[in-house]
Parts: sequence; C-alpha cells; structure tokens
Amino acid sequence: MQSESYTAPEQLVADTVNTLLRNGASSKPLSPPVVSSSDGSHKYLWSTLDPLVELIYWRDPKKSGIVFGSVLGILLSLTYVSLISVIAYLSLAILTGTISFRVYKTVLQAVQKTTSDGHPFKDILELDLTLPQEKVREMTDLAVAHLNAAACELRRLFLVEDLVDSIKFGVLLWCLTYVGAWFNGMTLIIIAFVALFTLPKVYETNKVQIDQNIDLVRSKIAEISSKIKATIRVGGKKPEEKKE
Repeated sequence: MQSESYTAPEQLVADTVNTLLRNGASSKPLSPPVVSSSDGSHKYLWSTLDPLVELIYWRDPKKSGIVFGSVLGILLSLTYVSLISVIAYLSLAILTGTISFRVYKTVLQAVQKTTSDGHPFKDILELDLTLPQEKVREMTDLAVAHLNAAACELRRLFLVEDLVDSIKFGVLLWCLTYVGAWFNGMTLIIIAFVALFTLPKVYETNKVQIDQNIDLVRSKIAEISSKIKATIRVGGKKPEEKKE
C-alpha cells in the first residue's frame, strides 16, 4: 500500500523527463530507480524524495510557500552580499530571536512567580536530528547511479559514438555560451529554483496540452534527424563505391 502512494508524483516526473529527452542524446527511457531490499522486494528510491516532491507540487501550499519564500530570499540576498555574510547575519538573527525568547520566558515566570516549565525549547532540543543510515545509503546509491549514467553519456557524446547526438550536444553547448554571457551563476540558480517550484505544477495542470505540443516538436526533430542521418549514410557510401 505504501508504494502506491508514491506512484503519481514519481511517475509524473519520469514521464516528463522521458518526454523531454526521448529524442535527445539518450535513447533509453528513464524509470524510477530501484534497489533490492533485504527481503528481496524492490523499493522505489523516489520514496526517499517524497518530501521534496510534495513541496515542488505544492501539496501543502503553506509549507511550500514558506520554503519557497525563505530559499528565494536567501538566494536573492546572495546576489548582493557574500555567502559568509548571509550565513553570519541569518545565524545572528536566529540566535537573537532564541535568546530574546528565552529571556522573555524567564522574566515572565519570575514576574508571575509560576513554577518553572523547563526549557522553552525543550521539545525541539529532544528532536532526533540524526540521519537514518538506510536513507543515507539509498540516497547515495541514487546519486552514484546518476553520476555513472552521466559519465557514460558524456563519454558517448564527446567521443562521437553517434554523430547526430554529438552535434546536438555541441549546439546545446554553443547555446550555453550565450546563456553564460547573459546571466551569471547566481542568476541561473535563482531561475532554476523558481522553475523547480513552478514548471512541475504547470505541467501537472496542463499535461495534455503540453504533451501535444511536445509531440509535435519531437516529430519535427525526429524528421530532421532522420534526414541528417540519411545524408551522412549516403555520403559515407560513396567512397566505398569508388574503391570497388
């Protein structure tokens, strides 16, 4: 029953990536990565990303709004102030707030002459913040799997295993040179973060219309790619015919 609760978000992410990359450099469809458990059953590693998926798809608008606003504020502040200053000021603000609240509670108890209720942050101090080893191991396996796949794909592209795919990759790199000239690194991070919290929800809401447009673009790209490959094959056969 637990695996069914994760089907919708993880399959939607996989379908989105497959649709976008189906005619790109890699021809292998993506699927949610799995690992074998001790009892021989398979468990989707997407379940470990469920809190992040819930935030991205705004399942709880209050939580997603708090996370989105907080992180976006930090990223925007990094465009004007150094990372060390942002961390120092943010930590100082949190420390000032906790000290003020602690002093306030102590003075309030002294004025009211009430029995001490203990530390005001007792519940938070008793929270278990240790990372579960099983979760860390699953996330590590997922990261290693993606790194290995990326390394193999880059090797295939740079060593021109498929000429058309390498040309596409070259065009992408050429476009990135212009993107790098227009935006700095922090601006790209901010744009990527905003897109992370907007595009998945937009795609989920307008999945049918977006898929139709993507299919049209994909068919055009497939047609152009087939023509380029046919031209390359014809050009490669001519020297062999002359030799014969």
